[in-house]
Amino acid sequence: MSYTTRTTRTVRTFYSDGRGPPKVETKTYTYGDDSGGSSVNGGFNIGGGGRRFQIRVGGGGQDGSDQPNYSAPAFSQRPQVIGRASRKEKKDPFSGVINQSYDEIKKRCQEEGCLFEDPEFEAEDSSIFFSRAPPRPFEWKRPHEICDNPVFIADGASRFDVQQGELGDCWLLAAIASLTVNQRLFAKVVPPDQSFEDGYCGLFRFHFWRQGEWVEVVVDDRLPTYYGQLTFMHSVDKNEFWSALLEKAYAKLEGSYESLKGGSTCEAMVDFTGGVSEFFDLRKAPPNLFSIMLKASQRGSLMGCSIDADPNQLEARLSNGLVMGHAYSITSVLLMDIETPSMSGKIPMVRVRNPWGNEAEWKGRWSDQSREWSLIPDSQKESMGLTFDDDGEFWMSFDDFSKNFEKLEICNLGPDSLEEDELDGKKRWEGHTENGEWIPRVNAGGCRNYLDTFWTNPQYRVTLTDPDDDDDDDLCTMLVGVLQKDRRKKRKEGLDMLTIGYVIYKLGDENHGPLDVKFFKYNASCAKSPSFINLREVCGRHKLSPGTYVIIPSTFEPHQNGDYLLRIFTEKANETNELDEETGIIEEQEIPPPTDEEQEQEQALKASFRRVAGDDMEIDAYELRDILNAVFTKEFVFDGFSLDTTRSMVAMHDGDLSGKLGFDEFKVLWADLRRWKGVFKEYDRDRSGNLSSYELRSALHASGFRLSNRTFSALVMRYSSKNGNIEFGDFILCAIRMKTMLASFRNIDVDNSGHAAFDLDTFIQTVMYS
Repeated sequence: MSYTTRTTRTVRTFYSDGRGPPKVETKTYTYGDDSGGSSVNGGFNIGGGGRRFQIRVGGGGQDGSDQPNYSAPAFSQRPQVIGRASRKEKKDPFSGVINQSYDEIKKRCQEEGCLFEDPEFEAEDSSIFFSRAPPRPFEWKRPHEICDNPVFIADGASRFDVQQGELGDCWLLAAIASLTVNQRLFAKVVPPDQSFEDGYCGLFRFHFWRQGEWVEVVVDDRLPTYYGQLTFMHSVDKNEFWSALLEKAYAKLEGSYESLKGGSTCEAMVDFTGGVSEFFDLRKAPPNLFSIMLKASQRGSLMGCSIDADPNQLEARLSNGLVMGHAYSITSVLLMDIETPSMSGKIPMVRVRNPWGNEAEWKGRWSDQSREWSLIPDSQKESMGLTFDDDGEFWMSFDDFSKNFEKLEICNLGPDSLEEDELDGKKRWEGHTENGEWIPRVNAGGCRNYLDTFWTNPQYRVTLTDPDDDDDDDLCTMLVGVLQKDRRKKRKEGLDMLTIGYVIYKLGDENHGPLDVKFFKYNASCAKSPSFINLREVCGRHKLSPGTYVIIPSTFEPHQNGDYLLRIFTEKANETNELDEETGIIEEQEIPPPTDEEQEQEQALKASFRRVAGDDMEIDAYELRDILNAVFTKEFVFDGFSLDTTRSMVAMHDGDLSGKLGFDEFKVLWADLRRWKGVFKEYDRDRSGNLSSYELRSALHASGFRLSNRTFSALVMRYSSKNGNIEFGDFILCAIRMKTMLASFRNIDVDNSGHAAFDLDTFIQTVMYS
């Protein structure tokens, strides 16, 4: 959109995940820059910190005290450091999309008497294709340039409105057809109070659930056409445009129209509802599948089905009228009463719709005009909404459905899909979400096949307390979903879906800390995802006894980077949190007696110290470096301790800022070095002279340090090499600085509260002289 004046607006947004004080994000929006678009200048984000530690630094606070409180909740995502710009936030492909304000844009357009042109999704070829040039010239037109009397929604939206265009996104159409069945959900995604008449300015808005929250996406109404006809999704009525604009908004959210090519119906269903999806292989269907489908239909869940594609033919038609490799939507599931002179009872029935909306329908029993319908009274046909048009919709018995279709997808509505007054007596799942990230060298451990690294994956504790109301075995139903974020949008960067899954273990002790490699070596899982698969979301339904469990989401291969959202749905309330430990140090550690070699080293070091030190019996960092390297370079293959490392050794014991180390302090340092070098040798199992980043946590743990996931991630980023290894000198430097910082913090936190108040000078001295 072009503006003739320059306007700047600064927005401070407070947000929280519910596990700590809110964080604040400051952004400045400038409209009317030289490019005619809008720009965003990001302020710095207050984030980071630990789960239990809180630092207060200088200057007046919002609470009226002289010390403002900065703290951050714990995430399993990559940590952010207080006061530093987040590179990840800058690269967020959705930031511009989400920050557009419908009300502000509409007001500005009406004031200036102009039509909106979206700077975040330009009317150009790159918005259609990202991998190639368009096959023919497309022309972007507004609805009033396509027809004389455009309307947003004509006579109400229905599943018969939508027809597929040239884009291979039948999965999206199937989801939209299912969405129209639930008018309240439809109105949430497609606000009906929009038109081409009152207040029209070429601007429309839609709402999608995006990876944990509902977002509003605005678009202008310029649509791709060829010879005056809509190229992609459109309605049967030539003057109705809600479906074409909905597809455009979804394409904008995903980066381009081409990004919508190929997908799973449940993927769009989740984005329309915030629900969690399930996949069923109908060739291996559970015996109670119809009951699951019927309960899902009664809860308002969206459902889709398909037949595996013929590898030799695109969307091949079978003799029974069904199409292979094509996404269908399920629009009703019911038990149909039948009463005839010869038989009576209830028949399980399923209503299915082909998004093509044409004569490509089922031709078997209970198909349109089949003789079975003569057994059903006209009144019942009318209550079922039965029609025999070539509209792509048809009925099947559940028996025929399960024999002729191969895949079933169910999107169970989440707790935030409908408001309390919209439930109409339906039950609602209890839900919990956790955001996380697999970070190579930190917590991207791969699946259970990679035992040595599997234990480093994020771990989440779930406590199930009450069994389901209608479960005769006193079991709890738990749906688990792991959703990988932004992968469809990142196709432009050459990234595709990761292969993901999860495993569930039963915990005997509900207060158990993070699980190590020994636990997974000797304990079997009690449940797991149906498979590890390269879909956006992998989900599973599990029946478990009340108790405490640990869920491990992971990629199949280790060392793969990706953001994810873990979702847990239960019929009864559950308690869920990340399995983590509190950062700290255990001082009372038993040090093994020195070996003969170490006794010789100690005597050599003492002799060197006395020889180098003057009458004051003190040495500086330069002299300490020479003394230590004369001994340690004989034992370890490395370049020796750097001056930076020996400065940190001095700082660890130099409370009066003298820059010197006395003999008594040197003896304490030697005790630490002896313990740490022993630990390094123990965990350098391949004798490479390095620790892997996965071995680092175990080594630090054996050295007495307890590290939260966020703190450990920061240490790996700071002390590991490009290939993820930590050499001996860097390991010692890491241990020294950890001990120094923890001691400094504890000296300020005299009440052991996990909070420390630093004045600015003390804070800088503590951080810089360490």
